[in-house]
Amino acid sequence: MPMDRQKIIIDTDPGQDDAIAIMLALASPQIELLGLIAATGNVPVTQTAENACKILELAQRPDIKVYKGCPRPMRRPPINAQHVHGQTGMDGPTLPTPKHQPEAQHGVSFLLETLANHPEHSITLVTIGPMTNLATALIQAPDVVKRLKQVVAMGGAWSETGNISPAAEFNAFADPDAAAIVLNSGLPVTLVPLDVTHSFLITTDRLQALSALSGTCARAAYEMLTFSSRFDLEKYGWSGAPLHDPCTIGWLLAPQLFTGRNVNVEVEVASPLTLGATVVDWWNVTNRPINAHFLRTVDADQLWALILDGLSRLP
Repeated sequence: MPMDRQKIIIDTDPGQDDAIAIMLALASPQIELLGLIAATGNVPVTQTAENACKILELAQRPDIKVYKGCPRPMRRPPINAQHVHGQTGMDGPTLPTPKHQPEAQHGVSFLLETLANHPEHSITLVTIGPMTNLATALIQAPDVVKRLKQVVAMGGAWSETGNISPAAEFNAFADPDAAAIVLNSGLPVTLVPLDVTHSFLITTDRLQALSALSGTCARAAYEMLTFSSRFDLEKYGWSGAPLHDPCTIGWLLAPQLFTGRNVNVEVEVASPLTLGATVVDWWNVTNRPINAHFLRTVDADQLWALILDGLSRLP
């Protein structure tokens, strides 16, 4: 019997690691990618939309459309991560000029229309940037958004505290109000936090294995990771730089590689000192209602093997 493909939408702010997450989804026969929504995050939304188009061009997937989402966070001033990802957000390789152009329809409208036109609980939304678009959709049409099967989000931290401030992970810090709205929406949310991604390091050996692949997507992935790794290697002094966003697609494809727990997670939205901090009630000391499946560990070797296999199947 043919396998049931997981229908997903990716909300993304590419980002070298976003690009590899998208490539992994494109490569998987288990996934049907319904569209990409560009988020403001690593760089502004006009650039993230262009970057998403470039990834699809590289992968030779003109059938998939890109939609621009919200141009700024819900309340806080915009920030970016150009100090990590470069001026374009996806520095490293020379990428093709995309024939793809973003659609005129707004990304939030695309999300709501797609959910309304598919059976309930048949679509997973993967957010690998700030959650502004999803939170906006929840404000506009909560009953439609409740048709989602689940949300899988790269964001937050517990034991790893933060990577953009001492207390906060970048996606949560970039729009803490949006993260708080999503986590208190009643949607089934799986969080893939720094606790996982900081143990998924792209070491020299892993980069060498990637460089041995022959496709143009794999070559671009190698050049992206070689560029973006330089910042984190200096910052952390580890044996490799963490690779964040592909862990979300990895969890969809092979959840057995991860461990986690159902917990309550709240987001700090007011304190200047800890803005965007995710307060994880790992030991259930507050009796607040469970609102997230919070991942803590990953089998990094097996996840890297999964990514290499996917990239090897792309053009």
